[in-house]
Amino acid sequence: MRRRLDEDDVRTRAKRSSRPRTKSRPTFNNLKNAMVTNVDRGRFTCVTDDGISLSAIKSRDLGRRGVVVGDLVRIQSDSNGNQDSLSRIVEIVDRKNTLRRSADDNDDTERIIVANVDLMVIVTATTNPEPRLGLIDRCLTAAFDAHIPTVLVITKSDLASPEFLLSQYQSMGLTIISLQKDGQIEELQKLLEGKHSVFIGHSGVGKSTLVNRLAPHANRATGTVNEVTGRGRHTSSSAVAINVGKNTWIIDTPGIRSFGLAHINADDVVHSFPDCAEVIQECPRGCSHDETECALNSWALNQDQSKRVESLRRLLRSLRLEDKF
Repeated sequence: MRRRLDEDDVRTRAKRSSRPRTKSRPTFNNLKNAMVTNVDRGRFTCVTDDGISLSAIKSRDLGRRGVVVGDLVRIQSDSNGNQDSLSRIVEIVDRKNTLRRSADDNDDTERIIVANVDLMVIVTATTNPEPRLGLIDRCLTAAFDAHIPTVLVITKSDLASPEFLLSQYQSMGLTIISLQKDGQIEELQKLLEGKHSVFIGHSGVGKSTLVNRLAPHANRATGTVNEVTGRGRHTSSSAVAINVGKNTWIIDTPGIRSFGLAHINADDVVHSFPDCAEVIQECPRGCSHDETECALNSWALNQDQSKRVESLRRLLRSLRLEDKF
């Protein structure tokens, strides 16, 4: 027989506005330090100082502040790395630097690629696909702005001579390494030792292949170059930090096809060339440093100095969209 309902069965739903508010906030105790190694749709893979890999989400206290690969964070909750466990990122340690780009040159919105890096490795190929100087220049401009030391790695040197690329960038004082298929990589390994390094380059230049040689356990997907378009195929969609030794990390990024510089001021690029910056003090007001009245013209009569000036002017042109890439 069905029981008759009475007043004890009534459930009164409280109004949403009647929920009591509290000023007490959670006390985050026993926080652990970690580094973010991957970001995937709101979930963050972090590695603690003890080498434990954790899956985490952002704490509400962080608000809308973004978390990117390379961030040093403090996490709470389950920090044992158990399966299906979830930790919370409650604090982002102040970043020492960030590598940024904008969607395009008309968009001032900055997008952080990685944070807290010691070295940028720009990877380009001698051929198949052809080197894109405009993209390399833009990466260098962003690195100079962030005060990140840069290494240029030229791959596929067994297919074509790297002399053209060497002539373009040696005057900038960059460390340049030329690699062949299955060639020696000890020089690059020494440069990466003890550093957090980010690898940048467009698709098809052999970036993921190089990462797999440096870190065989990474198993990064590689692709081929389209014979019709001459472009590589995207094989990754997010940046991933890979440990290759004691305090040595390499961050593999997806292949890029555009690198906006709307957030960078031309004066910051000029200051990256101290010798040219002194001469520029004599330039007329409003000089673009690519004019007949520019003080750099008379200073660049020396061959070595002329290469420095041309390098600077090429970077400044990349800010003015005169170089197409």
